[in-house]
Amino acid sequence: MNYRRFGRSGWKVSEIGYGMWGIAGWTGSQDTQSLDSLQRAIDLGCNFFDTAWAYGDGHSEQLLGKILRANSGKTLYTATKIPPKNRRWPSRPEFTLDDCYPPDYIEEYVNKSLANIGVPTLDLIQFHTWEDAWLEDKRLRPVLEKLLTAGKVRALGISINRWQPANGVKAVRAGLFDAVQVIYNIFDQNPEDELFPACREKDVAVIARVPFDEGTLTGTLTLDSKWPAGDWRNTYFVAENLKNSVAHAEALKPLLRDGLTMPEMALRFILNNKDVSTIIPGMRKGNHVDANLAASDKGPLPAQLHSELRKHRWDRTPTKWSQ
Repeated sequence: MNYRRFGRSGWKVSEIGYGMWGIAGWTGSQDTQSLDSLQRAIDLGCNFFDTAWAYGDGHSEQLLGKILRANSGKTLYTATKIPPKNRRWPSRPEFTLDDCYPPDYIEEYVNKSLANIGVPTLDLIQFHTWEDAWLEDKRLRPVLEKLLTAGKVRALGISINRWQPANGVKAVRAGLFDAVQVIYNIFDQNPEDELFPACREKDVAVIARVPFDEGTLTGTLTLDSKWPAGDWRNTYFVAENLKNSVAHAEALKPLLRDGLTMPEMALRFILNNKDVSTIIPGMRKGNHVDANLAASDKGPLPAQLHSELRKHRWDRTPTKWSQ
């Protein structure tokens, strides 16, 4: 495992972290398997774990707490997120701070996450949705500074809405946040346009989420793909999106050579970008952990292949189903 500097915090985090949504929010999750996978990741050098209260109404956080206690002698970084009060993902421009993150509510959920994980201090607390307009509310900065001063959190961050990386540039330049979490992958290259330059300017860490485009970049989707009732992917891969996603994935397959898999190619594409501090693929099984963490040892892709993949940029705009 290789490690990268996490922005101005100075932390050395594994360049492949662990995204914990799938172990509490998707069908087929089993706690015993999830804990085994988390432990396997730690054994292989992963030290950055991203969860959220919304992942199972605190259940994912509780699982993280268990694995931290089982590895109390190791330096492991905890990142979680405050859910929007109105429970609306993504945010919308008309939502106010009071709709989503009133000051008392921010403190309430930081305390809930501290209790769920069982730690005195959260390494990183993030807003699970974001609007740059909230920066204009003068109540925001004081409550965040209070959390830092009280020692409840070490660093602050935002998770940027799907396909809206520019709606976070002002937050970065305001100097209030230490990290941004954004969708960045072979298709979603647009954070490079404005967001990443701002992060370089302010020494803000970048957490790359959805490296497999919700499964598209695993190369396993087909036009007949279906999921159990209640699975989130049913609402995302509506017919229109499934058709387009499969087509874009199929266009990448001719680039695979010498045993290179689609997931490995997806992760190593992101590793080519030094602006990224860590990537957080979702992992529920031990074999996924082994394969994803191995990408770090293999390093970035050859320049020629990376150049070819850049041509597969797919600019999209939010829709009713994109969430």
